Amino acid sequence: MKFALFGNSYQAKKCSHAERLFELLERHGAELCVSREFYEFLEGQMHLHVPQARLFDGSDFEADMVISIGGDGTFLKAASRVGKKNIPILGINTGRLGFLASIPPEEMEEAFSEIHARRFDVEERSVLQLRCDNPKLMETPYALNEIAVLKRDSSSMITIRAYVNGEFLNTYQADGLIVATPTGSTAYSLSVGGPVIVPHSKTIALTPVAPHSLNVRPIVICDDWEVTLDVVSRSHNFLVAVDGRSAACMESTRLSISRADYTVKVVKRLDHHFFQTLRGKMMWGADVR
Repeated sequence: MKFALFGNSYQAKKCSHAERLFELLERHGAELCVSREFYEFLEGQMHLHVPQARLFDGSDFEADMVISIGGDGTFLKAASRVGKKNIPILGINTGRLGFLASIPPEEMEEAFSEIHARRFDVEERSVLQLRCDNPKLMETPYALNEIAVLKRDSSSMITIRAYVNGEFLNTYQADGLIVATPTGSTAYSLSVGGPVIVPHSKTIALTPVAPHSLNVRPIVICDDWEVTLDVVSRSHNFLVAVDGRSAACMESTRLSISRADYTVKVVKRLDHHFFQTLRGKMMWGADVR
């Protein structure tokens, strides 16, 4: 098999896992191409020998499978590079929680033996697409987790008028509003009181951030509906974050958010399911009394 490798270039102490990964790939006779920035980090800063591999920049690669070694942030960056290539992504977790990067380093050997034997699952995850007149945001308008509209400074709240399929939904007076996929429901949205949504539910969650009114609650809608947002701010600008990639917008900017025309393929080991991950990673339902 041919693998494309992305990695976290900010965690020097985790590089031993990359060295072990190269050994496993070499043992299975895998063909390897490596993101240039990760290669330069390993060779230049960490003085770690990387086996013969083709280097690539941006999205200029082809592979049977993509490997992301890092945390969920690294996985999101890899997913944005994969885009519409339809290549499944395997996440090796050297970060903290690891919902997307779900393979711990100690399970790498078993996981690659299963992959070599073609014994693994691939889950399809929906993606959001943003449309607006901001050129910076339009460079990478796709989000696997969420698109968040946020106030730009620490002053007053922003006002967000939300429409669904052209019909007025609500005016949010809040620090922001998160539009999340089921994959993103366990990320930023969850931290501000959003619901946990199972990955295959074909839904979108709208979760306000610190709303002014106590009777404003998250709402879940169908993912084939379009969400349109108009924002008013006292400072006349606001932030939009697409999976953490943020840019400032003028308040005249109208945002349209809908389901993208492709999905992200996530590699999972056989018999590893969402509810198991929810209980193990989030201590969901645990009674510690």
